[in-house]
Amino acid sequence: MKLLLLIIFIFHCYLKQSEVSGAQSYGGRFSGFHNEITLGLLTDTKNDDIRKVFRKAVDVANRDLSIPIRDYTDSVQYGNIYETSKKLCKMLRTGISGIFGPTARNTAKHVMNICDTKEIPFIDLRMEENPFSPRINMYPNPLQLARAIQAVIKAYNWPSFTILYESSEYLTIVNEITNLFDQDGPIITIRKYDLQLYGNYRSVLRRIRTSKDNSVVIIGSIETLPELLIQAQQIGIITDQYKYIIGNLDFHSINLEQIQFSEANITGFRIVSPENEEVKELIKTLGYDEGIEFRNVSCPITLDMALLYDGVKLFAKTSEDFQFQQEMIDCNSESHWKNGYTLLNLIGLKTMDGVTGKIIFENGIRNEFQLELIEMTTSGLVKIGTWSTDLDPSSELEFERYVPEAVQLETNDELSLVNKSFIVLTALSNPYGMLKSSTTKLVGNDRYEGFGVELIQRLAEKLGFNYTFQIHKDNQYGAYNVETNTSTGMIREIMEGRVDLAITDLTITSQREAGVDFTIPFMNLGIAILYKKPQKEPPKLFSFMDPFSKEVWMYLGLAYLGVSLSLFILARLSPMEWDNPYPCIEKPIELENQFSFSNSLWFSTGALLQEGSEIAPKAPSTRTVASIWWFFTLIMVSSYTANLAAFLTVESLSSPINDVNDLAENKGNVKYGTVANGATRTFFQVSDEPTYMKINEYLTNNPHLLLKNNVEAVEKVLNENYAFFMESTSIEYNIYRKCNLTQIGSLLDEKGYGIAMKKNSPYRDKLNHALLELQESGVISKMKNKWWKEVGTSGCSAKKEQSEAAELDMDNLGGVYFVLSIGSIIALFYGLVDWTVAVFRQSRKAHVPFKQEFKEEFKFVSQLNNFTKTVKPTTASSYSRNSSVTMQSTENDSTNNKTSANSNGKALPTRISNF
Repeated sequence: MKLLLLIIFIFHCYLKQSEVSGAQSYGGRFSGFHNEITLGLLTDTKNDDIRKVFRKAVDVANRDLSIPIRDYTDSVQYGNIYETSKKLCKMLRTGISGIFGPTARNTAKHVMNICDTKEIPFIDLRMEENPFSPRINMYPNPLQLARAIQAVIKAYNWPSFTILYESSEYLTIVNEITNLFDQDGPIITIRKYDLQLYGNYRSVLRRIRTSKDNSVVIIGSIETLPELLIQAQQIGIITDQYKYIIGNLDFHSINLEQIQFSEANITGFRIVSPENEEVKELIKTLGYDEGIEFRNVSCPITLDMALLYDGVKLFAKTSEDFQFQQEMIDCNSESHWKNGYTLLNLIGLKTMDGVTGKIIFENGIRNEFQLELIEMTTSGLVKIGTWSTDLDPSSELEFERYVPEAVQLETNDELSLVNKSFIVLTALSNPYGMLKSSTTKLVGNDRYEGFGVELIQRLAEKLGFNYTFQIHKDNQYGAYNVETNTSTGMIREIMEGRVDLAITDLTITSQREAGVDFTIPFMNLGIAILYKKPQKEPPKLFSFMDPFSKEVWMYLGLAYLGVSLSLFILARLSPMEWDNPYPCIEKPIELENQFSFSNSLWFSTGALLQEGSEIAPKAPSTRTVASIWWFFTLIMVSSYTANLAAFLTVESLSSPINDVNDLAENKGNVKYGTVANGATRTFFQVSDEPTYMKINEYLTNNPHLLLKNNVEAVEKVLNENYAFFMESTSIEYNIYRKCNLTQIGSLLDEKGYGIAMKKNSPYRDKLNHALLELQESGVISKMKNKWWKEVGTSGCSAKKEQSEAAELDMDNLGGVYFVLSIGSIIALFYGLVDWTVAVFRQSRKAHVPFKQEFKEEFKFVSQLNNFTKTVKPTTASSYSRNSSVTMQSTENDSTNNKTSANSNGKALPTRISNF
C-alpha cells in the first residue's frame, strides 16, 4: 500500500513539473505559440469591394489587438467545386487558422466538409436552414427573419397577401411565415418567380395583377430583386394601390431610382445601419467620400461585407484568449489541426458588438439580433421602426414615424396631370404615327393620326392633360451610352428636355432605360422574320407519277413481269390452253397455245390499263392468276386515280427558309438585315446565343444590308431575295397590306413598346395606371384591331384559300403528253424498221433489186385511198400485179395438210406453239 502511494506521488510531481515547463515555454504571448494568424478568404464574386472589406477588417484587428493577423485571399469561379477544393488545399498547406467561404451553395458546403475533416474553423456568411457544427454561421437565423416579416404583416393588418419566393432555399422562411399565422389569419397565396425565360418574370407578375391581392411579400436573392421590381413596374403593379414587404436584408444596397417615385408602399429590413461609425469607415474604404450619394443606393455596404467584417473581428478577439500553434495541413494526408475544434467552440461562446449589431451564438446559430424597418419614399429609404428578437410575438410592432394622410393627399394633388401641357415626340411610322389625308388644310394635332396618336388622345381624356405633337425628323429612335454619357435620336431629345413624352414603336431596352424612363408596355411583341410567302413550285414533267412512290412503281413493274411469266408457264402446263387452230378438222394434227410470252405480256398490259384484250384464259390455273391480277389492278388503278387528282390540283408551296437557323446557315442564299440603329440590331450585338452571334457576324460584315426604316425593308423584301428582322407587330401590319408577305418562324425574344419620358418623371405612375385601365377595359385591343385590320388594309388575311379544284394546264399534264409522243415515235420507228425489213425480204424472195422493190412499196403506201394489195409472186418472171386479190383473200389453207410421220410411216398430230 505504501508503495502504491509512493508511485502516485511521483506521478503527480511529474505532472506538476510538465505544467511548469509548459508555462515557461508559453510565457510570452508569442513565445512558441503563434507569431501570426492567417485568415483565408475564398471569394467567388468579381466585385473587388468584398476584398477591400476583408483587408480593412484585418487592418483594424492588427491595430486594435496585439496579435498580428495576415490575410490570404484567393478567387474561385462561382460554383466550381474542383477549383475551390484545389485552392482551399493550397491555403491549408501554407497554414490557415480560419476560412471564410464562398457564397455559392454547393461550393460552400464542399469547403465546409473539407474544413470539418481537417478541423479548420469555417465561418459561414450565408443564409442556411439548419446550421450545424463544426461551423459558425454569422447570418441571422432565417426563422427569426420570418418572425420579423410576420410582425410587419400584423402591424399592417393585411387580410390577405401573396408570397413571391425565388427558389427552394427560401422555403424555410416561407414555411415559417405560414406556420406563424393560425387558421383565423390572413389568406396566403404562394407563388414562385424563378428564372423562367432569360430573366422574364412577367407571367407570374401578371397573375398577381389579375388577382385580388395587392399585398405582396418578396423573398429572394438580391441579384434578382432589382429586375423583378422593374418588371413589376412595367406590368403595372408598382403603384399606390400595392404594398410590398421585401424579405432580404440587402434591400438597402440596391438602386431604387426607377421605382422611387412610384408611390408604392415598399417596406424592407436592414441589419447594417449607415449611421454606425464603423459602417461609415467601411464606406470610405470603398472609395466614397462622406455625404456622397452611393449610386442611388441607401448604403453600399452589403450584408456579406458586414458579416465578413464582423467575422474577422470576432476571430481576432477570440484569439486573444486562446493561444495556439498554427499548422500546415495536407489535404491528401490524414492530418488535422488539433486546436481547430477548440478554437471554433470558443468563437461560438464569444459575444461582441459589430456593424451588424450584437453578436451572440446559440449552437453556432445567430438567434439574437435587431433589424431596422425601412420604407421607400421619394427621398430614398427612411427608417420607420425597429424589430428585435426580444420582441414578444404577441405584441404589436410600433413604428417610429407615420406619414399623415393629409400629406399624402397633398402630394398626390401635386402629381396630378390636370391642365398640364406636354410636347409629345413621335415619328412617321405606320401605323403609330401618320400624316392624315384630307382635302382641306390641317393644322396642329389634326394633321396626324395613328395608333400612337389615338393612344395619347385617350390618355389625355383620362388624365386631363394637354399635348402638342412634334415629328422627329430623322426618324431615329436612338439609344443611350452609359460609358460615354451620350445619347442619340429620340432618347437625346427627351434627356435634353426638348420634349416631355415620346411615343412610337419604341422598344423598351435596358440601354434606353439607363437614360430615360418608360411606362408599362402598351404592346407586347418580339423579333421575327419578314419574308415573301412560299412560292408555287413549278410542276414537274413527270408529276403524273407522284401518286406512287418510286418503290411502288418498281414493285408494280416486277408484279407485271411476274404475272406475265406465270401466265406463260401455267398456260404451257395446262392441256386446256392448247387449242385446235382449224375447227373444220375434227382430228387436227397440231395444236396451238395462245399464251405466247408476248401475248402474256399483252394480256397483263390490257388488264393493267383496264382495256382488256382478245385473249382469254381457259384453264382454272390461268383464270385464277388472271382474276387475282384483275383485282390487283382494280385497287392500284383506283388508288392511282384518286391520288392523282389531289397531286395535280393541289399546288405545292416552297420557301428556302423556315426559321432563323436556315438564315444563319445561308440556306437558299437569302440575304437578310435589320434597321441600322435599332433595338433589333442591338439584340443581335449583345446576344451570346451561337446562332444569333453568327447572324451578328454576318450583319457586321455586310453593312449595306442594314436599312434605314421598315418601309425601305418591305420594298426590298418584295423585290429581292431578302429577309428582314422586324418586330412582330410591324410584320403583322405589313402582312395585312402586302399579300405576298408572311412571317417566318417564331419570335426570337419578348419585349414591349412603351411611352418614353425623362428620368425620374413624377407622372410615370399616373400614365401607368391610365394605360392599365385602358388595357383592362379592352380599349387598346380595339385600337390595335382598328389600325391594323381596318384602316388602309387590303384585307389579305380575309382572303381564304381556294377550296375548289383549279384547272389543269400543260405544266401539270405535260408528262402525259410526253409519254404519248415518245410512245408514238417509238411505234413509228418500229413500224418503219419492220416495213423496211419486210421490203428487203420480199426483194430477196422475188429476186429483184431492193431499190426497185422499195419504190414500188413506197408508191403503194402513198396511195391513202387504196385498201387492197396484190400478192406478189416469188419469181421474177411472174412479177406482176395483174392478179390482184383482197388482203383478206390472201389467207389460205396451204399449210393445213402438213403431216409428220413416225418410224412406222403413220401420220400423227403435231403440237406446235407460237412461241
